Amino acid sequence: MSIKLRWGGFLAAFLFIFVGASIALPTKAHADFRVCNTTQNLVGVALGYRTKTGWVTEGWWHVKGSGCETLIVGPLTSRYYYLYAEDAQSGGSWKGKINMCVAENQFKITGINDCFARGFQRSGFQEYDTGEQTSWMVQLTEENPPSSPIVTDTPPQ
Repeated sequence: MSIKLRWGGFLAAFLFIFVGASIALPTKAHADFRVCNTTQNLVGVALGYRTKTGWVTEGWWHVKGSGCETLIVGPLTSRYYYLYAEDAQSGGSWKGKINMCVAENQFKITGINDCFARGFQRSGFQEYDTGEQTSWMVQLTEENPPSSPIVTDTPPQ
């Protein structure tokens, strides 16, 4: 038997085992925090959350009309997340009652107190209780007039 035939048999067996194992192994569930924009306008999104060292707000993620963006990749580590979004064209916003700091340009801010004194702006964020979920999605809609759109949350299926 030639070396070519033995090598070919070995390669075929390896591929068979590799492909078989790939199919048989369960795939890891995809977990993250996503925002989907069902409007036709570009939307800027800021996110707030608590870490071991304190509160953090960060932004801006740009979510195109009829598009989605992943803000946190991987399983969620906090139970509560806070979202604020602005429609770049109409000026409408998706907001809530929890005040946190934001900046005009891209930012990551530690702390939620004394926003103005530290050179930031303050905006009202909507709270999302994700419970024990490892993944979450928020849909930005314009069911109301653009000046006060609704935020709906949907846990993953």
